[in-house]
Amino acid sequence: MPSPRPIGATFGASLAFALAVSSLIGCSGDKSSNEPNADSVVSAMHDSLLGEIKNLKNAAFAMQAAAPAAADRGWDATQDQAALDATKAAWKDARTAYEHTEGALAPIFPDIDYSIDARYDDYLAELPDGDTDLFDDMGVTGLHGAERILYADVIPEKVVTFESTLTGYEPASFPTTAGQANEFKTLLLNKIITDATTLETQWTPAKIDLNGAFGGLVSLMNEQREKVNKAATGEEESRYSQRTMTDIRDNLAGTKTIYAIFSPWLKTKTNASDPTLDGPTVDAAIQAGFAKLDTLYSQVQGEAIPQPPDSWSSENPSAADLDSDFGKLYSGVQAAVSMDSRDSVVVQMNYAATILGFMQFTE
Repeated sequence: MPSPRPIGATFGASLAFALAVSSLIGCSGDKSSNEPNADSVVSAMHDSLLGEIKNLKNAAFAMQAAAPAAADRGWDATQDQAALDATKAAWKDARTAYEHTEGALAPIFPDIDYSIDARYDDYLAELPDGDTDLFDDMGVTGLHGAERILYADVIPEKVVTFESTLTGYEPASFPTTAGQANEFKTLLLNKIITDATTLETQWTPAKIDLNGAFGGLVSLMNEQREKVNKAATGEEESRYSQRTMTDIRDNLAGTKTIYAIFSPWLKTKTNASDPTLDGPTVDAAIQAGFAKLDTLYSQVQGEAIPQPPDSWSSENPSAADLDSDFGKLYSGVQAAVSMDSRDSVVVQMNYAATILGFMQFTE
């Protein structure tokens, strides 16, 4: 089985230290039972994410129902246009549902996260012989495996250029036979249904690790710049459909929703002697950080990340490149999530982690 896909970096701070700091600030057990605490957060998170997991499963079933499967041929872009459009629409619904939950679910279910959300290059790194059958439920699977087939006729040249250098590369393709179309429908898409069903079954309050879930949210915010920058090399996330900007917006929306469950608990943790570890102060800074990213993302039109300049370099971008639409997006994300800035949402969420007794995220 492939190694689990890391959502970001490891969480390196000492849990014992974080718990000690949290105990100085105040423990939920010392408060009224009506006040937010770990148990109430677990319950609210279970209910909130269960809805998105059900949305993911339902969208996967809708993909399977809509996928073309003629008895005597493979796919045809013209003859199957209506069916393909319906399958793509359901795929987008599945992407939205998963991106809304990714931050919290990936650290708790790393194997399922890999199976559902790993990229083509992630898989080939684990498959020395590649994957020559694009349509079955082995090797390359998940939402990006399905996306690579659904959008095979419109994949950008830079994506082909990047992927063709990978060991084990197999060109993307529509199913060319009835057998391949049936495999896509009954094997590849069924694997997504199976993974979503497993998530639904296993998503119980007892399974929820608040430390891991909160750390996953911080990691996902830190990854925003990586997701933007990879657009310059064809390595971006939803690279075939050119929908990565929507992925990023969905990640932010999901993080805000899940963080809102932690927020009331955080705001009970007061610390007049150290404003950096005062729950209400940190919460306000986090909310301001989310608002900055919301504003930044709203300035980008459409589902695709702006085209990077041909001369783009993330290590030493020119002033002209930074003034491009892509450069402005990259600079804004960089400032919003930088570990070197106390004002960044990542740093402030790390403060919140310490206050709540969780391990901090480290790059």
